[in-house]
Amino acid sequence: MDKTIYFDNAATTFPKPEDVYIALNDSNRDFAVNAGRGSYKLAKEASAIIDITRVKISKLFNFSKEDHVIFSPSATIALNQIIGGLDFGGHKNVYVTPFEHNAVMRPLSHVNESKDINILEIPFDFQTLELNINQLKVDFSINYPDYVFLSHVSNVTGLILPISEIINLAKEYGAVVILDCCQSAGLIPIDLKNIAADFFVFAGHKTLYGPFGIGGFIYNSNIELKKYITGGTGSDSLNLDMPNSYPAKYEAASPNITAIAGLNAALNWINKTDIENIKLKEQKLTKYLIEGLKTIKGIKLYLPGDLQQHTSIVSCNFPNYSPDEIGMILDEDFNIAVRTGFHCAPKIHNLLGTRVLGGTVRFSVGYFNEIEHIEYLIKRLREI
Repeated sequence: MDKTIYFDNAATTFPKPEDVYIALNDSNRDFAVNAGRGSYKLAKEASAIIDITRVKISKLFNFSKEDHVIFSPSATIALNQIIGGLDFGGHKNVYVTPFEHNAVMRPLSHVNESKDINILEIPFDFQTLELNINQLKVDFSINYPDYVFLSHVSNVTGLILPISEIINLAKEYGAVVILDCCQSAGLIPIDLKNIAADFFVFAGHKTLYGPFGIGGFIYNSNIELKKYITGGTGSDSLNLDMPNSYPAKYEAASPNITAIAGLNAALNWINKTDIENIKLKEQKLTKYLIEGLKTIKGIKLYLPGDLQQHTSIVSCNFPNYSPDEIGMILDEDFNIAVRTGFHCAPKIHNLLGTRVLGGTVRFSVGYFNEIEHIEYLIKRLREI
């Protein structure tokens, strides 16, 4: 097949909706100026797009404070900004799930080099991937949680975590909760009125179907983040402190207006297509993929015990081949793009026992995949 069949949507969705490409082109040509830094028409037009996009993110999450939607160049930078802004003075108990991305684990490891923090793992069953809520209750009672980091969806197994159970328990101890929605925003309905997390992190280029260069977080907390990134904001320029108003106090540097325009178009597409339709199509494709993979002799699939709590990510291993070998053959011989290795998620491979295997082969479908793509993949895997 001449055209690449793409199954790496967990890394970034590809292709994007056509409206996103049009918005990127038009914004670059028509108003790619420094928003918030000038009183001329183009700068005002750029600022208006940012404000509109903020409102659309708020509506997507059912959140009422548009000015508490903080844009950053990526979810990784947003997480660094949150972690760098938290108070780690004194002994702090920091809980993470075994599904956390290195965008969480590496900043926490960096903090741990200079601060007295206790990084603890929330217990999950290695076979069913189910939360051990009884053990977690014991753990929280012994080591009270100060900060809790949760991936909404695992980027390796596709598990939808039982976030409400964990958050509600954590809040009994007054813990601050940071929820990573990079694999769920735009795919799973998220209602902030019913989720008591303090920070919700999103990536524009993943399940929101936007471009690279734009991510951020929703500030849903009464706690004050310390200054971590400072610089120009285009306002109050004689003041050497960051402005004290939202969102400016957390948005130093020139905004990426073209990426925000692309995200705005992606949000329009999500609203037009409807999250439920996106979810249903991806569920159908994922079910077809799993059924096809199960026909391959000797395959090891790493799936949740409850497939109702599963999205469009499937990890597996094949007999007699390393993950990298499978990925190389699929790419070089059949023009199929998949992800292999550890997927920037170090802890999950201890839980699954895949560290010694070189990680997993990960197939992640997106809205623009079709049944025939999966049929082609399964056929080629059978040949291998």
